[in-house]
Amino acid sequence: MTTQAQETSVRTQITIQAPIERAFKVFTADFARFKPLEHNLLGVEIAETVFEPRAGGRLYDRGVDGSECDWARVLAYEPPSRVAFSWDLNPQTSEFTRVELEHRNIDRHGEGWRSVRDAVGSEGGWPLYLRRFAELFEA
Repeated sequence: MTTQAQETSVRTQITIQAPIERAFKVFTADFARFKPLEHNLLGVEIAETVFEPRAGGRLYDRGVDGSECDWARVLAYEPPSRVAFSWDLNPQTSEFTRVELEHRNIDRHGEGWRSVRDAVGSEGGWPLYLRRFAELFEA
C-alpha cells in the first residue's frame, strides 16, 4: 500500500488479488465489512453502514436506535471502473441536522394566495426565520 499526501489531498492505493469487477463489487456492496465501527458520529452503536449503489446515493450509518448519520454522497457510480463520493463531514463539529421547511397548500389562503406565497418565499419570509434559527446555534 502506498499513500501520498499533497497540500489538499491524500491519495492511497493497494493492489489486491481480484479482478476489477469483484474488487468494485466488494468495495461498494460490502463497504460496511471494512469500515471501522469506531468511526462513528452517532450517539449510539452503529447497526449498519449503508452504501447506496448509484449516482446520487448516500453513504450513511444507521444507529441501533434508528438514527442516521449521512456522511457522504455518491457522485459517480460506473461499475466496474469508477466510483466517486463526497465527504460531507465538517471537522469543526460532529453533529448536523438539515432542516427543510415546506409551507404547503398556500392556495387555501383564498384569493390573493400568490402574494402570500411570494411573501413567505421571499428573503423576509421563511428564509429569514431559518437564518435566525441557525443563528441560535452559532457562538
